[in-house]
Amino acid sequence: MRQLLDTVWQRRGTSWVWDEEARNQICAASEVWSLRQFLRAASAPGNWPDDLPSNGDQTLVVAGLDGSLDLLTPTDAETWLGDVVKLAVLSFQDAYAGDAALVFWLPTGHNRIKVQATTDAVSWLCAPPHSQSQIDFGRILWGEANEYPQEIFLRDGGKPAGLFHLRIT
Repeated sequence: MRQLLDTVWQRRGTSWVWDEEARNQICAASEVWSLRQFLRAASAPGNWPDDLPSNGDQTLVVAGLDGSLDLLTPTDAETWLGDVVKLAVLSFQDAYAGDAALVFWLPTGHNRIKVQATTDAVSWLCAPPHSQSQIDFGRILWGEANEYPQEIFLRDGGKPAGLFHLRIT
């Protein structure tokens, strides 16, 4: 998977970030939206705010995706990701014409998102009692366009801070 040292993920596209330093670069804790707020805004045209809460009106950070996935069976989680979350991401992209960043804050993502080195396929490792299962994150959210997601790095030689995808289709 390609590595991204650029800060473009802070201004556009969709990211899944698990590094606290990375999150702190773009928002204060009080600016983070709940998943419920995000899905409510996506539910009807015109619900998106004129001004985004973070990073100088460039970024929306959303928390709670991980907890919601953990409450569902793997099959239900895959359906919900494709039918609800992906549509909300597309709504966000359309509302801001690709000129804003959507960041999902996943504090345990470094242990839960796995990238298959040979194919760049991205999976979500389920929590107990389904810990033997994985959700095909990449296939559901970006249709296996595996050449497009990039690993976010804050510095050379550092650990991945998240994943970035410029435009979900």
